[in-house]
Amino acid sequence: MDSSQIIIFSLLAVVLFLYLRKYLATRNIISYTAEEVRSKLKQNAIVLLDVRTEAERKKNHIKGSLHVPLNLLYSRISELEKYKIKEIVCYCQSGSRSLSACGILAKKGFNVGNLKGGMSQWNF
Repeated sequence: MDSSQIIIFSLLAVVLFLYLRKYLATRNIISYTAEEVRSKLKQNAIVLLDVRTEAERKKNHIKGSLHVPLNLLYSRISELEKYKIKEIVCYCQSGSRSLSACGILAKKGFNVGNLKGGMSQWNF
């Protein structure tokens, strides 16, 4: 096995490790459909958290949602402490970043859920 093959296999192993790590950290997180989220919002049972960038949020967002971009979540997590009594449902554009946000919040003791498919599934 030459050095280029070792590098390729090493990169594949790192990618596999990162994927597996994310899967294990988020496997217990509930994913809700847009309809389920709407129902929970009507019941005032959840807090919605938009983890997209500021530019994405300016284009459109779900009315009444909080906004903390994923890249700022660690530094702004204290702002969410007052919502620990409710379930926080995270959303992004497709559902991937929000799943990462759910993993971060769950580790900090929050009750979390994810909007499956994100904004791409939300019909205004």
